[in-house]
Amino acid sequence: MGRICFSLLVAAVAFGGFGLSAKAEDSPEIPPMVTLPDGSKTQEGATDEDGKWMLPDGTITYHVNKDGGLDWYSYSGFKRYHDVGGCQQCHGPAGQGSTYAPGLMDSLKTMDFGTFLGTVASGRSRKQGATEYVMPALGDNKNVMCYIEDIYAYLRARSQYAVSVYRPNARIRDPKPEQAKMHEKECFE
Repeated sequence: MGRICFSLLVAAVAFGGFGLSAKAEDSPEIPPMVTLPDGSKTQEGATDEDGKWMLPDGTITYHVNKDGGLDWYSYSGFKRYHDVGGCQQCHGPAGQGSTYAPGLMDSLKTMDFGTFLGTVASGRSRKQGATEYVMPALGDNKNVMCYIEDIYAYLRARSQYAVSVYRPNARIRDPKPEQAKMHEKECFE
């Protein structure tokens, strides 16, 4: 699938171009975590494509080396989730949930990327008893949407307990790939 161009993403979401369902039971089966021969962890079937770990269907995923270091995209997702994107303000540290919003690490156990993307970009509201829960639409927030795949990869790693609740060690993460540098520059122009 590759990185998503921000302007195309916003247009597709605005005009309903993804045809997404919010029901987890409509999502494809999520590949389990596996330990590779070198001691690293990723999802079953994932391969390294120039520093970006991808599933056979083109969905980004995580890679955790044997020392606990993350691939660049998952580490970037951690940073965006906790710092710039502000996801933790509602969804709690490390996606564990809060009194304001559900735990995303639980949701990502069954949620495919398309559903995640549509929910973040377009928002969602759900009424439970007398309480209405509202996820704001973040489709025009470049600090979130330019890194949506990264955030997904990080939360998928959390959902499969491949990474802990603690801050990943930046000294043992993978270096930033050229592809990530180009995408970031294009997305913020």
